[in-house]
Amino acid sequence: MKFFNIVFVSVAIIAVASCAKVSPVTENPTPSSPEESVPAYLPGEVVLKFDESLADLLDEAGLSAAPATRSGVSTVDEILDIIDGYQLERVFPVNKATEERSRAAGLHLWYVVHFSEDEDVEQVVEKLSALGEVQAAAPVLTIRKAYNGKVIPFRSQAATRLDGVGEDLLEWQWNLQNNGPQYTPNPDVNSETVEGYPFGGASAEEKFIQGYDIGWSKAREICKGDPSIIVAVLDEGLDLKHPDLVNSLWVNEDEIEYSIEDNDGNGYAGDYHGYDFINGRGDISWNSYTDSGHGSHCGGIIAATNGNGGISSIAGPDASDLANTGVRLMSCQIFSGNLSSNTVSLARAIKYATDNGAVVLQCSFGYTSGAANPYEYGIGYRDADEWAYNSPLEKSAMDYFIHNAGSENGPIKGGIPVFASGNEYAPMAGFPGAYDGCIAVAAVAGDFTPSTFTNYGQYTKISAPGGDQDYYYDYREPDGDRGAVGCILSTVPDHVSETGYGYMEGTSMACPHVSGVVALGLSYAAQLHRHFTAEEFIDLLMDPESVTPLTDDILTGRKFYYKWQVDAPSLIHGRTMNLVEYRNNMGAGVVNAYKFLNKIQNAGVAMEFPNIYINEGSSVTVNPKAYLDGTTFNVEIADPTVASVAAAGAEEGSASVSTDKNLVFFGLKSGSTTATIGSQTFAITVRSSENGSDWL
Repeated sequence: MKFFNIVFVSVAIIAVASCAKVSPVTENPTPSSPEESVPAYLPGEVVLKFDESLADLLDEAGLSAAPATRSGVSTVDEILDIIDGYQLERVFPVNKATEERSRAAGLHLWYVVHFSEDEDVEQVVEKLSALGEVQAAAPVLTIRKAYNGKVIPFRSQAATRLDGVGEDLLEWQWNLQNNGPQYTPNPDVNSETVEGYPFGGASAEEKFIQGYDIGWSKAREICKGDPSIIVAVLDEGLDLKHPDLVNSLWVNEDEIEYSIEDNDGNGYAGDYHGYDFINGRGDISWNSYTDSGHGSHCGGIIAATNGNGGISSIAGPDASDLANTGVRLMSCQIFSGNLSSNTVSLARAIKYATDNGAVVLQCSFGYTSGAANPYEYGIGYRDADEWAYNSPLEKSAMDYFIHNAGSENGPIKGGIPVFASGNEYAPMAGFPGAYDGCIAVAAVAGDFTPSTFTNYGQYTKISAPGGDQDYYYDYREPDGDRGAVGCILSTVPDHVSETGYGYMEGTSMACPHVSGVVALGLSYAAQLHRHFTAEEFIDLLMDPESVTPLTDDILTGRKFYYKWQVDAPSLIHGRTMNLVEYRNNMGAGVVNAYKFLNKIQNAGVAMEFPNIYINEGSSVTVNPKAYLDGTTFNVEIADPTVASVAAAGAEEGSASVSTDKNLVFFGLKSGSTTATIGSQTFAITVRSSENGSDWL
């Protein structure tokens, strides 16, 4: 399986499947299955953004609280009156903790307009766009999965049942630890020669080269991940019951699992491990017979439990210390079985991740590259302006994540979206990954040659292992399974593979390698008490000393492969790649966790204990270990009439405390005072009423 490609057809642009690779798509495709008959955009719905000058009127009309049949804006209502049965609904539900910054970003001005499906969507957009009170209007684009759903189950004797018991499966994970040649050529395949090389364009020894991996083993000696770092997986739902994933799941402590109430006031009910944005519920699903396990596969690469008899991962917890190691995975479900998604669901997922603590977006999907062969893949976005014009809501949500995720008081301010570059063999990465602030990831094989299918060139930021079935076709998996050689092994639900593990390939698989390394790097920064901006962190990730360079001796000559051998065997034929064309076109190099962690040690700025803001009569809890080394912390408050402090669990505060627990600060009266913790001085401000949402 390759790239999770977003598929839609709009007035201006067509994006099509990049995985099946068998049917050219035209501007008016003839559906060949129910999955392909999804309309270009949802009937009876458009999104619009009101002008900021109307914000108060919209609030007075009560639209932020519930859908309504009037906007409260006479000009808009006059136009909408001619639309049969319309209703207005705010795109982003109110999150009481982040509403202020949402308004600062203008997200409170986005609304979905519901109307009769008999109305023409394009005409409605045209009428609304002509209004001075409307900044933008667009159809709600349909998004569907565009991949062949093929997973190669892992059937080795080392994984006979899905119980997390048995030998670790690291020896099958060349992407993490490449031990060199580990497969023998298939004697049933006729030997061929291409420019002096045997079948496949390279010798058996050259197709897997020892050490050509992401520097995993040395990196894990330095850092094993930190639970404070959250990665949002925008994909199919994560398998919440998989033994390799259960210890890596993000938990919303203020929510109740399976609840139908919004207990924490973030706008979503029952979002205990994330949210299903397709069906509008807190229950994550992963076991539909049409689900491929794609989300679980990506999640496993990032954060499966290490040392429990399953696979190893980049930033997952260690079985010997589950509570204190490993990043956490938030499941933002934007695909479910054969159900189509849409740009409203995607935008909501991005904002949800931002507001609930995620600092990395794992996005193994994207639109077709604007440089792809249009006869084979359709027409994709060529630049950011085209993407923004066709998907203004999506861009607004992405900007919100890039600028608002993280914290000034944490290891990173801003968020890092990581995307698959695409699998159209094209010299340009697809959007949204090609957008500034995002990371578009190309794929390489076990000898660091570019994967045959990968997009590369313009907008490509970095490369990572992604597999290459067409290149390794002359090999067989150790116990006899064909087609898995050179692919990426990870976790999948048991209805996909009875062992709970399976092979996939694509820039979809390269993407979570970078997400995992970014998350591991942020974990290390947190443990070192180092702070970065998102831009600084991305620049550091792509520093020449942070990656394994793709040198000219790697990118030389021609690479032979059998295109279509997996997706369409009836069309199989040999092809060659001129590797010279990929020089300086695969991003900064191949991601290397060990080198990256070494760069983090002396980068960024030292974190300091933050200033504290409290409402009068309220309290704020702070973990001092997030900012300072040591086991015991001494705190003294200069003016004990303004605020007091206590160890977590204590009922009353005082002017000073010495504790190894979290610190609880109590606001006693309006005013400000200084305080000290160790050798650091910080300020405490107590306000009479809450008028800010970004307080610590």
